[in-house]
Amino acid sequence: MPFVTRLPGIDLAYEFLEGEGPVLMFCPGYASDMEGTKALALEAWCRTRKRAMLRFDYAGHGKSGGAFIENGIGDWAADAEFVLEQVAPERDVVLVGSSMGGWISLLLGPKLGARLKAMVLLAPAPDFTVRLWDEELSPAQQKAMKESGLVYQPSEYGAPLPFSMALIERSAAHLVMSGEIGITCPVRILHGMKDDAVPWALSLKIVERLASQNVQLVYVKNGDHRLSEPGDLALLQDTINALL
Repeated sequence: MPFVTRLPGIDLAYEFLEGEGPVLMFCPGYASDMEGTKALALEAWCRTRKRAMLRFDYAGHGKSGGAFIENGIGDWAADAEFVLEQVAPERDVVLVGSSMGGWISLLLGPKLGARLKAMVLLAPAPDFTVRLWDEELSPAQQKAMKESGLVYQPSEYGAPLPFSMALIERSAAHLVMSGEIGITCPVRILHGMKDDAVPWALSLKIVERLASQNVQLVYVKNGDHRLSEPGDLALLQDTINALL
């Protein structure tokens, strides 16, 4: 597996599928990686159509080096930008961001300028650290996080997830929901209405803040947060195909 090094001792893993057209770049969610169901299904779809795709792991995720609990959104957004510029410099791009990867995409997109041809967001979770701190962590958990630097929250998708004080602190300068989001390309948002991790109403607020006038939001009535069922994957592929 190839790697690129953004910081000493932190090798970022990636997989690049050579192909035509804009590079589809998949940005995974929090504590997820490039081996997830959606990423692999999208790569298989691209392979059959001879389209280019880039998958990667943030620092502390998957096969990449680095300590998960020492990083925040600023670090992971820098990882995404660095991998893209090392692997596919000057190529046009379609960003596909899942959950936290949606936040990463909203940060990376404006930096790409005219290279960004489209964006697809799946249950996007911009500024989730604010909601985590203000609404989901109890005063006791906030105190514990300040003292020890780490707390764990239950997850319906596996082991409890770690959340660090570094995540809160290293994400604060990268919030995007306080003003206009400078994305002008076509944007498509897919969000399940049975999402127990990210409120589906948040996607409406994202639509309002996007500078682009070419924005469509699709709600999946029975969809959960992961949107990884066969019907969800087909919807994702159809959505990307229509954009391309």
